[in-house]
Amino acid sequence: MNDAVIKLKDVGKVYQMEEVKVQALKKIDLEINKNEFVAIMGPSGSGKSTLLHMIGCLDRPSSGKIFLNGTDISKLNDSKLARLRGREIGFVFQTFNLYPTLTALENVELPMMIIEKNKKERKQRALELLKIVSLEERAEHLPSQLSGGERQRVAIARALSNNPSIILADEPTGNLDSKSGDEIMKIFVKLNEDGKTVVVITHDQTIASHAKTIVRIKDGEIIRSDKK
Repeated sequence: MNDAVIKLKDVGKVYQMEEVKVQALKKIDLEINKNEFVAIMGPSGSGKSTLLHMIGCLDRPSSGKIFLNGTDISKLNDSKLARLRGREIGFVFQTFNLYPTLTALENVELPMMIIEKNKKERKQRALELLKIVSLEERAEHLPSQLSGGERQRVAIARALSNNPSIILADEPTGNLDSKSGDEIMKIFVKLNEDGKTVVVITHDQTIASHAKTIVRIKDGEIIRSDKK
């Protein structure tokens, strides 16, 4: 039985930059299985961000196919794809992407509002998630009243709000000091131990060392994949 939650088959991506075509990805074959912890590593310009967009179903490939839990995303319209993505994938970004005028609690509630969970259920779930990331006492604080590490923990709680099977993190420690970064990675390790599939995009070997599989990308191609 194939346990792949994300499968890229012969995926290529070409961007049209004015009169120049840029080949960002070339013939990518990648399978990420249920409950894997994968780090995707590569230098700046290697295609990491484009690969992130493909894995996260944020963009469609120019060639090849992408499957999310067995569903061929090329056959879905934008609204169906957005619903599938919202259900299955939680995103964590380097810049946190929190709404500055909303409290920590309200930021975590936001994805649940989109799928129309009722107010009481949203609040209860958001408080539970803030407790998981040890921030329940900061629930009523605005992002500006939180440290970088705390903001990233709010972002992780928000990513978990709809109980996705996959957590996708793009340079999640890039704006943090090493102590805060280590604390964030411990949360990802625990989430993986609890059954989540975790994919982290990074250029940092220390961050990648937490993963069970390290995929290396260069010039739009996967050059190596190492399992612990």
